[in-house]
Amino acid sequence: AGLRWLAVPGGADVARVIEVGNTHLTLTAVATARPSPRAAQDFGRRLARTHAPGASAFGTGPDGWSGDGFIGEARLTLRPHPTWGAFFAAERVLPYLAMARDGGALSHADAAVIEAVAGRLDDGDFDDPAAPARIHGDLWAGNVLFTETSATLIDPAAHGGHRLSDLAMLSLFGLPYLDEVIQAYTGECDQLPSGWRQLIGLHQLHPLLVHAVLFGGGYGERATQIARRYVGGHTATTAVRP
Repeated sequence: AGLRWLAVPGGADVARVIEVGNTHLTLTAVATARPSPRAAQDFGRRLARTHAPGASAFGTGPDGWSGDGFIGEARLTLRPHPTWGAFFAAERVLPYLAMARDGGALSHADAAVIEAVAGRLDDGDFDDPAAPARIHGDLWAGNVLFTETSATLIDPAAHGGHRLSDLAMLSLFGLPYLDEVIQAYTGECDQLPSGWRQLIGLHQLHPLLVHAVLFGGGYGERATQIARRYVGGHTATTAVRP
C-alpha cells in the first residue's frame, strides 16, 4: 500500500510490486548504478513531487491500508492528527522514548530532556502552515537505489508527515551527493519553513529513538544531544521558499 501510494506521476521512481505473501514481498528488479550528481538532482526534484500530493492528515497511513505499520522491526503507529507537532510528539517521539528508557538505552535524566522537547512539539512551537506531505517515512540511503538517471524507492513506512522528516533521514545516515539532492529539492518545493536547516535535528529524533530501541544506548545519547538544541529559545516557523 505504501509503494502504491508513493507512485505519484512525475514523482520519484518506486519499485513495482509483483507478488505479496504473508512472509514475502516480490518487487521488480532495479537496475542500480553508481550514484552521480545528475541522478541525485533528478531524484531531488522527483522527491519534491512525491511529497506534493499530500495526505488527509498528519500521521495517516497510505490509501488502502488500515491499522499500524512498521519501521524496520519497530511498530509505527498510523493515527491522524490535525497538527504536525502534536502528531510527532504523540506518535513518533514519546512512545519510542518510553521504550528506550525502559530498555536502558536512555537515562531518566536524558529522557526528561527529550520529553521537554515533546512538550514544545505538542504546544505547536515548531508547527508551520504547510499541509501534510506524502512522505516515504524511512528514507535512509539503503532505501534509495540509484539508477543511471535517478533513484528508485523501496521499503517505505509511508504516511502523512512533514517534508523535513524525509530530508532529515537522508541527512542522518548519509546519501551520496546529498547536497545535489537538497538543492534540486528546494528548487522544486516552496513549502519548507524558514530556517529549515536548523530544524533537521528535530526530525531526526524519531529515527534515532527507533535505533535506540532496536540497537542500544549510543543512539539514545545522540538523540539527547540533538534534543538539547530544541529545549528552549526556538520560535514557531513559517513556510516560505528558502
